[in-house]
Amino acid sequence: MANFLTSSIGKKFIQSISGAFLILFLSLHGVINFFSVIDTFNGKYGVSALDDKLFSAGDGLYKLGCDFMSTPIIDIMVPILALGFLIHICYGIYLSVENYKKRGGVKRYEVASKAKADSWSAKNMFVLGIIILGLLAFHLSHFWAKMQLQEFMGKEAINNPYALLNQTFGNIWMLIFYIIWFVALWLHLNHGFWSMFQSIGWNNKNWLKRLKVISVIVSSLIVLLFVASAINAYLQANFIHSPLTL
Repeated sequence: MANFLTSSIGKKFIQSISGAFLILFLSLHGVINFFSVIDTFNGKYGVSALDDKLFSAGDGLYKLGCDFMSTPIIDIMVPILALGFLIHICYGIYLSVENYKKRGGVKRYEVASKAKADSWSAKNMFVLGIIILGLLAFHLSHFWAKMQLQEFMGKEAINNPYALLNQTFGNIWMLIFYIIWFVALWLHLNHGFWSMFQSIGWNNKNWLKRLKVISVIVSSLIVLLFVASAINAYLQANFIHSPLTL
């Protein structure tokens, strides 16, 4: 077992499994965010009860989704996901450095290798990962730090998540900034998804072609959920529902 974990295949396997946790979390997070778009059409955008109870009657879907993220089971999952994310980052850095050395350092693209046939995102997963990590810290300061973190610390969290959406995405430059982040996320997920399955053995020619198509579909759906939510919040803040307060 120890030999497997220290082998090249074992390291990629760990990277793939930790990446799977992130894909599941992003899927859940994206769906909950998209509830705010649904609330726009069902007339519930901005509807949040004044009480501190979870799942209050009359709340919009997005508020109910945020309440779900405050439940004990999610509180348990957060440190697990954080650990998986940390492992994913550490192994990603380690594997990138190892590949960099094996391909000849700064001259690695002057020799023939499989990397030349890979996509741009495949050859720049490390760079994309760093961009995503940096912007993730920026994103956490906007949402997690004002909601879940406050609850962890026993302080009063923001009760109306719709107002937080409007405050964050109401600025056009902030919206553009986030969309650039979502594009980087799409590029990272698009390669990472099929590569994850390739690392666990689904690497024959027929399945690899199918996985690459599925990868485009899955990564596109996840990112579109986030993009739609951000654009909807911008429209709400500037043209539809601007009076919301935190």
